[in-house]
Amino acid sequence: MGFEFIKKLPTPEEIRNQYPIDAGIQALKKKRDQEIRDVFTGKTDKFLAIIGPCSADNEDALCDYVLRLREVQEKIADKVLIIPRVYTNKPRTTGEGYKGMVHQPDPEKKPDMLAGLIAIRKMHIRAIQESGFTCADEMLYPENWRYLSDLLSYVAVGARSVEDQQHRLTVSGMDVPAGMKNPTSGDFSVMLNSVVAAQGAHSFIYRSWEVETTGNELAHTILRGAVNKHGEAIPNYHYEDLQLLLEKYQEKNLKNPAVIVDTNHSNSNKQYEQQIRIAKEVLHSRTVNPELHKLVKGLMIESYIEPGSQKIGCNIYGKSITDPCLGWDDTEKLLYTIAEMC
Repeated sequence: MGFEFIKKLPTPEEIRNQYPIDAGIQALKKKRDQEIRDVFTGKTDKFLAIIGPCSADNEDALCDYVLRLREVQEKIADKVLIIPRVYTNKPRTTGEGYKGMVHQPDPEKKPDMLAGLIAIRKMHIRAIQESGFTCADEMLYPENWRYLSDLLSYVAVGARSVEDQQHRLTVSGMDVPAGMKNPTSGDFSVMLNSVVAAQGAHSFIYRSWEVETTGNELAHTILRGAVNKHGEAIPNYHYEDLQLLLEKYQEKNLKNPAVIVDTNHSNSNKQYEQQIRIAKEVLHSRTVNPELHKLVKGLMIESYIEPGSQKIGCNIYGKSITDPCLGWDDTEKLLYTIAEMC
């Protein structure tokens, strides 16, 4: 029973001072942020591919993967803007299992939060330095946002966090796009209410400070499928789902209406190979309806070097230790297909 206080962790400012970024990275992030912002505001018709492993558990393999994405990006830059997923927090439905690098920088060793905070910052910095990409991460813990806020160009709020007020209000203080997933129930109104909250200005308590935010006009929705009372996956990427979301958006007074479609999770029933088919269907829906073409800004895809997943300790390079992912060969082909269909 009760809490055991292990150690007091450094503040985000202390970690950022210990592991700073140079002017080059600052300029690169500013440029990337503007390019991504232009997609959400409609200044460009480029399509987003937010793509990468379910969880980033190995720095070398992750950076290898991101470098491969860079080679593809050069060939499809006129149509597609890639945002690598460097997900360092892994939500667990029951609280059991690997919770991401922020908890365990080495998945085979005990949790070490201080080492984890340092490891995720160093990995994000290395990914930027080697690839020229600023990346996406999931905000599992709102109080940890500022450890990486000078590095990230996209943030996702998961299905189990989207109803939480602290997540919504923290997003309202961000200056990068933040995707609010539909809850596991699939309720569109919950998801859209989270966007309303995130786009508004707020006063609240954050990291022991009284703070005020101005609102995030780039907060938007992510469709990731749902689960019914029988535990069955209910997809929400079909044309009718996108049309319904468009109608729901039109009922709200929201800035920059946008949706990203998550091709895995309950949309694929975690059948990772289905992501290819789902991506093509979403792109087709977008081509036959001009309003959906404007609304659907991108896809979220789980992909790594090796296909599928493995158990912790198997140590297959570039293979997910959490949810199964597309392998590199299928990933490369899919990215070219996305560019052709945009």
